[in-house]
Amino acid sequence: MELIEKYLAAWNTTDPTARRALIDEVWTADGTYTDPLAAVAGRDQIDALIAAVQQQFAGLEFRLAGPVDAHHDLARFTWHLGPRGEEPIVVGFDVAVVTDGRIATVHGFLDRVPA
Repeated sequence: MELIEKYLAAWNTTDPTARRALIDEVWTADGTYTDPLAAVAGRDQIDALIAAVQQQFAGLEFRLAGPVDAHHDLARFTWHLGPRGEEPIVVGFDVAVVTDGRIATVHGFLDRVPA
């Protein structure tokens, strides 16, 4: 699903201008993101969260860990975060709610995190 690929691309894009362009394309203006460590609303807060995650996990890459399962306005997918081509350090599972072709909400779950 192209929308989810662009969503993950935003998490990997370190150039602030390019990242914000992806966020504006992928997310609704009032989109929300929630996982066990964060709860943010709106594109500005989503952008700030992604920038903070990039600082914390500098040099690591988000990638899909399998197919995107989607129906109606929902998409679920597993992702990995780690060095390119190596074993992931973090494994997560997201459920995205899509409205008018953009992500309105992401509910994130962390299956494996560093100790």
